[in-house]
Amino acid sequence: MKAKSTAVSPLEAHLGYWLRFVSNQVSHAFSLKVAERGVTMVEWVVLRKLYDCDAMAPSVLAEKIGMTRGAISKIVDRLEAKGLLKRTTSNEDRRYLALALTPQGRAIVPKLAALADRNDAEFFDHLNADERDAIKNAMQDIIRRQGLKSVPVD
Repeated sequence: MKAKSTAVSPLEAHLGYWLRFVSNQVSHAFSLKVAERGVTMVEWVVLRKLYDCDAMAPSVLAEKIGMTRGAISKIVDRLEAKGLLKRTTSNEDRRYLALALTPQGRAIVPKLAALADRNDAEFFDHLNADERDAIKNAMQDIIRRQGLKSVPVD
């Protein structure tokens, strides 16, 4: 007896395929740019999140990025070893730990942000403002509808 044949959609029929295709290229290009500055993608995300505040508890940072405290701890160790981040404890409560950028860490963030801007321009400047906004709004709508929380870090 012959098995019933079902139609199998081609890869290219899926929007997710095209999103991943572009996303991989954009992310890879940016990861090479930040690597030249001695930083990984996840380290860039942590540095950028800390840039807008004086200090932040590791648990708050983990929640904002959507990572575990253990994963954040490993990244913090690496950034501290690079001299880009420091841990401080409270004089009132020695159990309270805060993360803050060092002057070197604070100085590198605008340089990395400029690389991010340049990377975006390389991939998306051919689009007009309305097209860029439409893509961004569609992605943000999917994030809201799906309840996505984790920040892309790789």
